Amino acid sequence: MMRAWILPMLLVLCSSAVATVLTFEGSPDAAAALLLVFVVLAGVNSPLIFPRPIGAREAQRRSAVDGRPVVFWRPGCKYCIRLRIRLGRSARQLHWVNIWRDPAGAAAVRAANDSNETVPTVVVAGQPHTNPDPGWVREQLSSSA
Repeated sequence: MMRAWILPMLLVLCSSAVATVLTFEGSPDAAAALLLVFVVLAGVNSPLIFPRPIGAREAQRRSAVDGRPVVFWRPGCKYCIRLRIRLGRSARQLHWVNIWRDPAGAAAVRAANDSNETVPTVVVAGQPHTNPDPGWVREQLSSSA
């Protein structure tokens, strides 16, 4: 779990150091803006944004039981972040698989995308959809409930 926080912590620490230097040089407004941007960037790349990932096999088993879609994603992917943010609170109802932590998830994504690890890949009723529109995913989620 600690590895997931390394990038966000580095972003905050480095931006804090630069903001401190800017403040002492007489640019407190620029320091505050820089710090704000990097704190937001750290938050987006933190485990706080994405629900706790599960393994691909467990996600597929749960999806078969409850009919909810499975989302294969990876940290730092701007399209995954866009999907997660645009889904809002309903994103917690999906089954999220981090392909960098789960080899079976990475293999499932490669099988669906001509040997490419293109994410987000959303599996609905056994059919993969690469980088779908968040509105469409929301519709699929509401129809599975």
